[in-house]
Parts: sequence; structure tokens; C-alpha cells
Amino acid sequence: QVQLVESGGGLVQAGLSLRLSCAASSSIFSRSAMGWYRQAPGKQRELVASITVGSSNYYADSVKCRFTISRDNAKNTVYLQMNSLKPEDTAVYYCNVRPTVQGYWGQGTQVTVSS
Repeated sequence: QVQLVESGGGLVQAGLSLRLSCAASSSIFSRSAMGWYRQAPGKQRELVASITVGSSNYYADSVKCRFTISRDNAKNTVYLQMNSLKPEDTAVYYCNVRPTVQGYWGQGTQVTVSS
């Protein structure tokens, strides 16, 4: 059974940082591109950042130069370092493979940025 478990969210003030983690089943992690997604209230889920097996990265324009995605293949974990957080980054953050698999969505982790 595939599991993706997100953690690391919280309530922070604007300008500060958080690091999110996503622990994945070893059966999928080593051969999958991974992505971080977010869904704000009333909005569609969007791709924030992704990383290939070879660690090539993609970032949405809204987070470029502020967020960094990385992966630790030994730990089957993908990270999202979020710096200079803004109130508009407030959302539930999820990880999934790329392209996404519907059945892999986890509970997500809430990030709330106060102004």
C-alpha cells in the first residue's frame, strides 16, 4: 500500500520559514518524480514545486526564489523549504508523485501565514 505522509506545517508570521517533509513508501519513491501541491480555501489545488529522480527542479512562479524542494532517497523523503513566507502561501500542502495518482493523496499539512 502506497503512503505519503506530510508533516511540518504550522502557523507562522510573514517573512519567516517552515520546512515541510513528505515520507513516502519505498516502493514508489526511488522511481518517481515527486511534487508539492497546495490548496487554499476556495481555490483549486496547484503544483508548487516538483523534483525528478535525478533532482531536476520546477517551481511555480509564485514561489520561485523563496521555496526549495529537495529529496533524500535514502530516507524516502521529499522536503519543501519555504522561506520569506507570505499570507498568500496559506494553504493545505500535499505531496504526490508526478504525474499525480488520485489514490496517493494524503491528509496534507496546514500552513498558515499571518500578516
